[in-house]
Amino acid sequence: MFEKAIKMTTKTYHLGSLKILNNGPLRNVILAEVKPNRAQQSHQWRYRSSSAATLATSGDEAKNDFEGDAKPFETIPTMGALNFLRHFLPGGKYAKLDTSQMMLAFKEDMGPIARMKGALGRPDIVMTHNPHDFERTLRNEGIWPVRPGSESLYYHRSVHRPDIFQGVEGLLGTQGEKWGTFRSTVNPVLMQPKNVHLYLKKMSQVNKEFMERIRQIRDPLSLEVPDNFEEEINRWTLESVSVVALDKQLGLITTNRDDPIAKKMFKGLTDFFTYSLEIEFKPSIWKVYKTPTFKKLMKTLDDITDITKTFVDEAIARLEEERRNGVPEKPDNEKSVLEKLIRIDKKIAMVMAMDMLMAGADTTSTTFTGLLLCLAKNPDKQAKLRQEVLQLLPQKDSEFNETVFKNMPYLRACIKEALRIYPLAVGNGRVLDNDTVLSGYHVPKGTQVSMISTSLLSDDTHYPRASEYLPERWLRPSKEAESSSECPHALKASSPFIYLPFGFGSRSCIGRRIVEMELELGIARLIRNFQVEFNHPTENAFKSLLINVPNIPLKFKFTDIEN
Repeated sequence: MFEKAIKMTTKTYHLGSLKILNNGPLRNVILAEVKPNRAQQSHQWRYRSSSAATLATSGDEAKNDFEGDAKPFETIPTMGALNFLRHFLPGGKYAKLDTSQMMLAFKEDMGPIARMKGALGRPDIVMTHNPHDFERTLRNEGIWPVRPGSESLYYHRSVHRPDIFQGVEGLLGTQGEKWGTFRSTVNPVLMQPKNVHLYLKKMSQVNKEFMERIRQIRDPLSLEVPDNFEEEINRWTLESVSVVALDKQLGLITTNRDDPIAKKMFKGLTDFFTYSLEIEFKPSIWKVYKTPTFKKLMKTLDDITDITKTFVDEAIARLEEERRNGVPEKPDNEKSVLEKLIRIDKKIAMVMAMDMLMAGADTTSTTFTGLLLCLAKNPDKQAKLRQEVLQLLPQKDSEFNETVFKNMPYLRACIKEALRIYPLAVGNGRVLDNDTVLSGYHVPKGTQVSMISTSLLSDDTHYPRASEYLPERWLRPSKEAESSSECPHALKASSPFIYLPFGFGSRSCIGRRIVEMELELGIARLIRNFQVEFNHPTENAFKSLLINVPNIPLKFKFTDIEN
């Protein structure tokens, strides 16, 4: 996930006793303290904006974020903590629901905005399904946006293993200035397109191995892959991420499939999501009593930490040996991401490599699977994509280069539309940096807000013809299309704040460029080699945990394309 540049004209906020200016990259700079006026004292909040942001606001309600009287925070529809916990007990209403299903059930019970009372040391959470609330929340995220992260991961790095991390806890679990300092350090390395393009050939090799693996495991008669093809996809994504994060292939696809260290890393990353769901999202007392699941999570994180540290130490030793042997140092534009991070700080390099592996592998697998299902079930779109790919890769083994990589607009549109049909998560979250008003209710600073977008992505109100897979909605219209019902603009979203698969603002996914490259190279190579079919039902294709993961056997049929 990447840094999104948003150019803005001067924007002034009057919030409580502070006057704040937003002008270009200098966000939320406090200029002066001013006394609150009577309207503010009586909770009559007004927001004025002359924003020319890339993500433009839409409608009068969005332009004037809030004004007039707001109802008290305490009057937001609420389910008591004990009642909420009771629903998770065996036989309870939410006991067998996945995350997405639980969010929708909670909406049915409480309405489009509700307050979930905190329990077991957790704060209250406001849950909203209103895109105008999404915008207000994200526009009030502050200089160091607080996104609810993995508290257990932060505990592991700051309390359980301070001997290893020594105050450098990375991006996934940190907040505030500590997060901002780390992000500003690694941004110049990870966000540069030229850095990512260093990996075109290496990732192309990974993809060729994946194509051969598909040919090896598919049934010779039906041409379908086995039920456990999800594991093969996971191996491919982890292998691809490792090329960047660890500067090496782990051999998970072919040569080292049974290597104990590689298998331990593979299992550890899978277990991390399983255990994290149990103690981060579901009611848990781990903060006061170290439960068996919590102990398993700590052991899993120990394994991931130790293996990652070993690989990074190997890279450091290799670089030092090259220096001792008089090997000329590479120019900056030829150094890998890991090499550049090591030059900055060895500890930062190790932690960032770990964050890339933990955040990049499973998320890419889910997106890849959703895209493959969309293309398999929409052969006309697959054929259109193949025509684009054939122009750029005339042979099955043609190599990617920067020219090819830049000229795949329909492929990118296919990925975007697949992320709408099969979103990666139920939504986004922030902790408010200022008092604001959501759906007519006053919500104080410091409140955690969950922005639930999953149902909006499939709603015709927000996405015309929402049930159809239409990559064209993400393309610029041709002159011929502008006057027809197929014009992409006629299919656009009602709000740009509903669809944010890589996040928003300074907390958007730092690995977005890497993930997009993995997906684009992988799908282009696969569509160049195979006609993809899926001759099975796709209802409930995914289940929602911390992220959405496949919920059905992925028995794709892969038929070779003639060269």
